[in-house]
Amino acid sequence: IMDLTIPGGLGGKDTLARILEIDPAVRAIVSSGYSQDPVMADPGRYGFAATLGKPFDSRALESVLQDVLGNAAASDRF
Repeated sequence: IMDLTIPGGLGGKDTLARILEIDPAVRAIVSSGYSQDPVMADPGRYGFAATLGKPFDSRALESVLQDVLGNAAASDRF
């Protein structure tokens, strides 16, 4: 789970681009309070498997983790 914006640091979009160079199969979730950001609107275009808008609660976190981890496990079987 990567924060989209890190003031003064490397944000999630740029960090994921570097990680994908090492492991193209990585499944990452982008999290942000900036719901209008293009990355949040179309996460797959930037290599993310899902989004998690801020603020979020434990149910939203559980749901996105089940979706991403469940999809990864299912794709590994085939």
